[in-house]
Order: sequence, then structure tokens, then C-alpha cells
Amino acid sequence: MKLINFKHREDFGHDWYVQVLNIKNWSLLQVSVSWNDYPGWPYIQIKSGTGSTFSLLFWAYKFGLDIDILSRTWKWDYNDENDEGFQVDTSLDDVWPDGKPEE
Repeated sequence: MKLINFKHREDFGHDWYVQVLNIKNWSLLQVSVSWNDYPGWPYIQIKSGTGSTFSLLFWAYKFGLDIDILSRTWKWDYNDENDEGFQVDTSLDDVWPDGKPEE
């Protein structure tokens, strides 16, 4: 267990992530700062519950700031794991164990 984790990602802009004191699936503090390639309308979102004690999300033009206090740990590699090599299974083996029905 590391006291502080840091990560930088580049995907339609730059994202810098910091996590402080991770215990299992929970983090004491998580902060993300983003600079996006595409501008957006400004907004602010404040929430509590659904996996976090307190969460603040702020966005203005190309700048983004996300702060979570005592929340579920962000999984940084989720998109990498699920985007690469993803294929839809179109077989009907689980529906018809003996193969497709006769037509």
C-alpha cells in the first residue's frame, strides 16, 4: 500500500490524478485536474452518497477539477482493460446449448 498514488493520462487532453491513503476499495482523498482539447460549458456539481462522502466537480471552458473525500477508489485502468480487444459474443450457445434451433 502506497500513501500517495499519482497518474497522468492523455485522452482528448491531459488528466492528472492523485490518490491519498488507499485502503482496499476506498480512498481518503482523490483529486483530478484536467485540461481538455475541447471547450465546454461551465458547471459545478456537488454530491454526497453513492460511493462518496463528499464530491465536488467543477468544469469551465477546458479546465476541470474533481475532488472526492472518503470515496470509492477510482480505477484508472478501467478503460484500458475494457476497450482493447473487446468483442461482442454473438454465439447462442448459452441460449440453446445444443446449437441453434432448426428453422
